[in-house]
Amino acid sequence: MKRRKFLTLLGGAAAAWPLAARAQQAAMPLVGFLRSTSANASIDLVAALRRGLAEAGYTEGQNIAIDYRWAENRNERLAALAADLVRRQCALIVAGGDGAAHAAKAATATIPIVFATGDDPVKVGLVAGLNRPGGNISERDFDTAFATLAQQRVEALLIVGNALFTGQRYRLVAAAARYALPTIYPLREFVAAGGLMSYGGSLTEAYRQVGIYAGRILKGEKPADLPVTLPTKFELVINLQTAKGLGIEIPPTLLARADEVIE
Repeated sequence: MKRRKFLTLLGGAAAAWPLAARAQQAAMPLVGFLRSTSANASIDLVAALRRGLAEAGYTEGQNIAIDYRWAENRNERLAALAADLVRRQCALIVAGGDGAAHAAKAATATIPIVFATGDDPVKVGLVAGLNRPGGNISERDFDTAFATLAQQRVEALLIVGNALFTGQRYRLVAAAARYALPTIYPLREFVAAGGLMSYGGSLTEAYRQVGIYAGRILKGEKPADLPVTLPTKFELVINLQTAKGLGIEIPPTLLARADEVIE
């Protein structure tokens, strides 16, 4: 009798194990990820986010789940995607870029939002302050815009930081090359794609910091008490091959000051 009871209990424990495993998996905190670009254009950013989460003690698929939402460069989809993440009752939402951050902020007043933006978050209305945080383009306009610049005989162009521009960096770089327009970009990623030069903070470092902040919030820190992190290092990157193609000679003094020269 005792042996049969023992075997019965053992069998019951074995049958209950998958249920326990599923319960633990379901208990994993869910992080929503929202960005206006496509997944293919943000592979390095997602990798940086995961590095930051790992530094905070979270590994995707082990003790945290991430639900990704991509607007595919259609900002009008962001509101619905943000609302869907809210319905899924995410523990927090990571928003990449101004459009995604505004959509997430409009969708919820209770779920913490960790954002990455190249603009002043106070000026654009994302937070009330830095220490205590309490109009869209269509990508079809790119060719028209560059054609207009060529007609106006513009001699140089400065691209500002924007999630849409970053996601479409290959098209922007190709258009600048087609019109032989020397262009300065906000991020290294543009120069790696063939752009002339860039000066700005590190986008991958920003997403690593996002991962760290997400981890701190998941551990119980209040989002309102976490200061907005500003970039402390700015990098100058120059693409010599592109410069030669444009017939531009980069002064040796500028090359010496560059953080990276792509040949």
